[in-house]
Amino acid sequence: MPVAWSTKPLSQDTKRMSYNSPMKEARKMSDAAREAFQAAFGDRFSTTAAVREHHGADESPYPACPPEAVVFVRNTEDVITAVKLCNQYDVPLIPFGAGSSIEGHVLAIEGGVSLDMTEMNKVLNVSPEDFSVTVEPGVLRKQLNDEIRHTGLFFPIDPGANASIGGMTSTRASGTNAVRYGTMRENVISLKVVTADGKLIRTSSHARKSSAGYDLTRIFVGSEGTLGIIVEITLRVYPIPEAISAAICNFETLASAVQCVNQIMQTGIEIGRVEFIDAQGVKAANKYSNLSLKETPMLLFEFTGSASSVNEQIEIVQEITKDNGGMDFEWAQHQEDRNRLWTARHNLYFACLQLRPGARAITTDVCVPISRLAECVTDTANDLEGKPFPWSILGHVGDGNFHVLMMIDPESPEEWALAESMNNRVVQRAIEMEGTCTGEHGIGIHKMGFLKMEHGEDAIHMMRLLKHAYDPKNILNPGKMVSWDA
Repeated sequence: MPVAWSTKPLSQDTKRMSYNSPMKEARKMSDAAREAFQAAFGDRFSTTAAVREHHGADESPYPACPPEAVVFVRNTEDVITAVKLCNQYDVPLIPFGAGSSIEGHVLAIEGGVSLDMTEMNKVLNVSPEDFSVTVEPGVLRKQLNDEIRHTGLFFPIDPGANASIGGMTSTRASGTNAVRYGTMRENVISLKVVTADGKLIRTSSHARKSSAGYDLTRIFVGSEGTLGIIVEITLRVYPIPEAISAAICNFETLASAVQCVNQIMQTGIEIGRVEFIDAQGVKAANKYSNLSLKETPMLLFEFTGSASSVNEQIEIVQEITKDNGGMDFEWAQHQEDRNRLWTARHNLYFACLQLRPGARAITTDVCVPISRLAECVTDTANDLEGKPFPWSILGHVGDGNFHVLMMIDPESPEEWALAESMNNRVVQRAIEMEGTCTGEHGIGIHKMGFLKMEHGEDAIHMMRLLKHAYDPKNILNPGKMVSWDA
């Protein structure tokens, strides 16, 4: 069964075991382990309560679940040392980047050490001729684009948050540009990974393609820190488009907006971005970002390419939107205007929280085939109508991916349970439509129970065998993705 949220208020002394989820008692660090870490890392080994609390929380609605200690690593050798010590003393190890995940990925649910990667933040190599860059895992998304802008190249994967590249790789992140450029899966060329026993491996060469052996790169992309610690990533980068134009288009109904996207994608247009925001989301964006958008369902478009191709895209898309009852396009002609619109889109999570001060956001994402998108979104909205909390539907609908945000009272067991039941319905509907339980958030803790529904027991068994083979002591981010026991 899918994991359920706790329906009781959480006190400090019951946080770790308060979830109805497959958690085990913490594996306590021995005195010998603490001494070994202290000797190896000195003041970069911290057991301070505030530091631990920070590293035991992400953007999920779970309460903080702190590790027993935090190690700040600066290079691959540090990571190898930390992994070997954890392997020797049977201590769980949880990699930590920007802390922006929302499914409980970084929570230390079995205790152990949080491996802070933020100081591994160098862009190691830029190869414009190969359209590639190599970075350390702590490099942030915006930092990378700032550092390579002078080359005329950019890295397009944009999950909204200023996430670390290591975290984006580990969760197989996506975002607003995925409809044009794909996800992290398509844009990671090669990795260097420290295995559970402290060996350093390279998953592939820097060649654009290879048929040499198993595709280890794709195994680690999306593994959420459960199979190895990523210490170096080589990425595809792209020329900054010659022409960029952005526009918004409002619709009277949610269904007509989403059906419009369906028709646009069926034409085969390589549109840059197309985002959907429902009326509640537009209202929240107006208030939070000081905008004056029409508060009806809205599509936010970005057209990229050569000047002639952009004009062609715009002409076709305008015709399709009119056929679906879309209002006139409103253009963001200048870069400052475009940035303001996209910043407002990326800040919708925080904007929606302001619809109900003091609330906590329960979020979920699913992805379905484009042909089922309008039906799935409409049915989801119908399910949410009349619920006692504010909610919003938004997402990267150009590739069938959408999000549901529910702003609940964290002290209300009834609202927690109701929001969780809504999440279950959304996910089950998506899977029945041959979609997936998560298009980009990842599994973490919260969506472990849905994997069997999506993949079947035999496939889960294969995943579990992989985990056992790569991490025989179950020290790498234990309790996430796939349960250790059948």
